[in-house]
Amino acid sequence: MRAKGFRRQVYPLVWSRRLEALVAGFVEVGFEEVRDGFARAHEEDEGAAQLCVYRHGSVVVDLWTGQDPESGKTWDVDSLTVLMSVSKGMTATCVHILADRGLLDLDAPVRDYWPEFAAGGKADVAVTDLLAHRGGLSSFDAEAGIGPQELTDWSRCVSALGSMTPLWQPGTAFYYHSLTWGYLAGELIRRVSGKSVGEFLAAEIAEPLGLSLWIGLPESQEDRVVPQFTRRHMPGAAEVEAMLSRMGIDVSARLVRATLATVATRDEGIALLNTREGHAAEVPSGNGIGNARSLARMFAATIGEIDGIRLLTPEAVDRARQPQTEGLGHPAPLDLMPRGNYFANGYELTRPAQLLGDGAFGQVGAGGRIGIAHPETGVALGYTCTNMIGDDTGGPDPRWLPWSDALRAALT
Repeated sequence: MRAKGFRRQVYPLVWSRRLEALVAGFVEVGFEEVRDGFARAHEEDEGAAQLCVYRHGSVVVDLWTGQDPESGKTWDVDSLTVLMSVSKGMTATCVHILADRGLLDLDAPVRDYWPEFAAGGKADVAVTDLLAHRGGLSSFDAEAGIGPQELTDWSRCVSALGSMTPLWQPGTAFYYHSLTWGYLAGELIRRVSGKSVGEFLAAEIAEPLGLSLWIGLPESQEDRVVPQFTRRHMPGAAEVEAMLSRMGIDVSARLVRATLATVATRDEGIALLNTREGHAAEVPSGNGIGNARSLARMFAATIGEIDGIRLLTPEAVDRARQPQTEGLGHPAPLDLMPRGNYFANGYELTRPAQLLGDGAFGQVGAGGRIGIAHPETGVALGYTCTNMIGDDTGGPDPRWLPWSDALRAALT
């Protein structure tokens, strides 16, 4: 599936001090500095990247650059890559479509839609608690035996979460549900709609808008995927445990053991996402696959009409981006950790606001991917990359700054 709405002629553009950054695509008049910033950002990047920006329903920036040093695959505007936690933004949009249609009440107990979820003292946990990372299920219990391979087993993961006792009192604190969030939101989608999250995304978002965007990639699209890679050292479970211990955190606590178990799955899990098995499964927290054009187009359709299609009403957008974690800290004993990003009902708020201004919402993914929208300026953007420099729980990726600063200037 190729994205609709792109009929402009593509032409090669070359900038940078040493003429090393070959960038292709186009920008509208007034956005030339965004183009130049994108080129500067990738002068030293050995990977590839795409950037697409909509404003008031029209494409104003559509750029790509780089190559893949690992696989030798070509990289262009139609290339696909794993989107990591940007997948959560795709899944959250599915949730809010159902809420917009009156099929899902965000304030209702999860048990109303998923009766088995009431086990383990979770009878009063609300849908919004799950969406806002307040539900106390930030990791699988260390004893659950769910490693990287088990993440592709939907029934096993959902059953484990349904029977699990929360790691803290839901609603009283928040902590990023890096792996579990997708199963929690995805099972709600399945219970309400009768479709898996990948099926719902395809039927209600990707096909109507003509997007190259999947959770559960068809084999027919496999040749378009360019692998991700990283040269950045990511601390393993033993290093993280030692760091927490130095901070005075009780590493024997159940929450900490569960969190360390998640860290232990990371490297093998990321490797799995570069395989056909990892592409074909539905892991809505991290294995969405797509490109910048499709992310920008999807988020543009959440805040405005794109070729006659609008995904969310203005009321649904306002409900979706209402802050849900301000005033809350992390649960003990991880309350000594910095709070980092704040969340709305399924969307991240902190870094979208840094990129586009207060009121922006969306999701950033490990390695630096972005899918966000800003209703106040009518802007939506998608950014993808193959070199995993950024971190989905930290600050801004240094590659964002040259072009995002220029974008904000162009919008004033």
